[in-house]
Amino acid sequence: MATKKAAKKGLIGGMSFAKDAGAINWFPGHMAAATRAIRSRLKLSDLVIEVRDARIPLSSANEDLQPQLSAKRRIIALNKKDLANPNVLNKWTHHFESKKQDCVAINAHSRSSVKKLLDLVEFKLKEVIAREPTLLVMVVGVPNVGKSALINSVHQIAATRFPVQDKLKRATVGPLPGVTQDIAGFKIAHRPSIYVLDSPGVLVPNIPDIETGLKLALSGSVKDSVVGEERLAQYFLAILNTRGTPLHWKYLFEGRNEVSAHPDSIDKPSYNLKDLRHQRSKQPDSSAVHYVGGMISEVQRSLYTTLSEFDGDTEDENDLECLIEQQFEALQKALKVSTRASSEARLMVSKKFLTLFRTGRLGPFILDDVPETDMSL
Repeated sequence: MATKKAAKKGLIGGMSFAKDAGAINWFPGHMAAATRAIRSRLKLSDLVIEVRDARIPLSSANEDLQPQLSAKRRIIALNKKDLANPNVLNKWTHHFESKKQDCVAINAHSRSSVKKLLDLVEFKLKEVIAREPTLLVMVVGVPNVGKSALINSVHQIAATRFPVQDKLKRATVGPLPGVTQDIAGFKIAHRPSIYVLDSPGVLVPNIPDIETGLKLALSGSVKDSVVGEERLAQYFLAILNTRGTPLHWKYLFEGRNEVSAHPDSIDKPSYNLKDLRHQRSKQPDSSAVHYVGGMISEVQRSLYTTLSEFDGDTEDENDLECLIEQQFEALQKALKVSTRASSEARLMVSKKFLTLFRTGRLGPFILDDVPETDMSL
């Protein structure tokens, strides 16, 4: 793939947005203590569910814990499959299965998806259940991959499938990394007693590989302030351009009528970043949906136009940086960011653009390239 060619030439890792901050370090004090506690409890666990982000199946693995995790009964759960390209995701699950590793793609908010995971858990524990009265299943993963959301879904399903003695306690769920800061055990079944241990998301103390760190930050496992929103937006644009993704959006603009082609001709309500976030409590206003949809279309159109008209080489660092600068200007217009101080405008463009990616409104993406050679899990 194009991103692999770019990586071989040192393009993405060597560009100015990558060099500015160097290796990414985000290791709050609680992570060191949590890592020690996780290692201790892993020794007692009968099975481990390692939750990874389906958009970065390899980059979202905690490398420091891999030796201990690979020695356990383990299921790799690729969460947020609704945000990942299904065709590429299938290749990733086949990759893990070829390494004799159980892997399942899930959406932690989908009951049927989590049921599929639980069926696999029961199958993996079948032999152990016969000789152990109490079983421990531990859920681990880097920050913000959806561990607590998975725990809550497991509780809801377990309440209907097993005679649970104790009142189920819900895990705290939040959009930011670092929400869960201690290890809690939740009883989900009786006879045999099965406990699911939730755990805080922990990273390695430092991430020496710049591109891995940027992927983690782009997916929300590292706080934006650590890397910088503009740097992340530039990196995401570099991925889109080197893969030629915007060129595949051409079909979206064919056959549109004049109104849809020129959204400025209709009245639009005001909006802010909160309008783009997924709201579970109520149905969005139809006019807001129409406007946000039109704004997304304009973002895709601006990226398609700038890339299709670009006469440089996206595999050349200088050319790619020039293209990204053009796209920032186009995105400012598409996202309706008013003219203001240059740095302020770029920050606002970056935040809105990242929100579109993280909510899946630009389409499903997988940032990690499918490995062509043997590599660690």
